[in-house]
Amino acid sequence: MTLTLARPRRARRPSLTPMIDVVFLLLVFFMLASRFGSEAAIPLLSGQPGASDDLGPPRLVDVLPGGVLLNGGDIREETLAAQLATLTGARTDTIVLRAKDGADVQRMVTVMEALGRDGYVNLVMVE
Repeated sequence: MTLTLARPRRARRPSLTPMIDVVFLLLVFFMLASRFGSEAAIPLLSGQPGASDDLGPPRLVDVLPGGVLLNGGDIREETLAAQLATLTGARTDTIVLRAKDGADVQRMVTVMEALGRDGYVNLVMVE
C-alpha cells in the first residue's frame, strides 16, 4: 500500500476586483449625495449701494407662540402694524423677525403674512 500525498496548492493572491468595485460604488454614492454649487449669499445691509449707516430706530419683532414682542415690549398682535408705523419712515424699512420660546414655523409665517398685508416688504428672519 502506497501512500501518496496530495501536491500542495499554490496560494492564490486575493483578487482586487471586488474591492475596486466597492470603492467605485462608494465614490459614485458620495458624488450623488453631496451638494455641488455655491450656497445662497445673503447681502449685508451696509454693503448695498445707497444704504446709509443710520437704519433708524430698532424694529425687532420677537414672535412667541401666543403673541409678539416689539423691541422687547409685549404688545397685542393686532396693534403690531400701527406701532411699527411709528418706528418706520416708510413701509420699505427693514423689520427683523425672530422666533422665541419655541414658536413654530407656521406662527412665523402668520406674522409675516400679517405684516405683508400691511405693506411691509423688507422682512428679515434671524435666529
